[in-house]
Amino acid sequence: MPICVDTEADRMTLDGRLEADVSTAEDGTTVVRFEFAVTNRGPTPVGLEFPDACKAEFVVRDDGRELWRFTEGKAFAQLLTSETIPPAETATYEAEWVAPQSGGYVAVAELRAREATCEAQTDFGV
Repeated sequence: MPICVDTEADRMTLDGRLEADVSTAEDGTTVVRFEFAVTNRGPTPVGLEFPDACKAEFVVRDDGRELWRFTEGKAFAQLLTSETIPPAETATYEAEWVAPQSGGYVAVAELRAREATCEAQTDFGV
């Protein structure tokens, strides 16, 4: 269920959707590709400012226990970035989880913007 808030306008204008696609690479490795789509459902453009080059966080949980976090052990360029999502338009953010163990999981994606929040989750199996 998406949880999205535009804090500037104090109303819900961003709608998040998370999809997980499980596939097998040519070398036999299992790969989960996540796509987090954030749509502006409001009547005005939503400006987003990010503290670094990472625009979305992805986390995988099993029975509430965190198994994988996209940003863990990664470094991102330390520069302010921004983007605007016009009304009725969608911005998409992606991540990959390589070589997960078999099981059923819950993935959560969260926008890392300073002035707006948007989160979505999905169940998936490997």
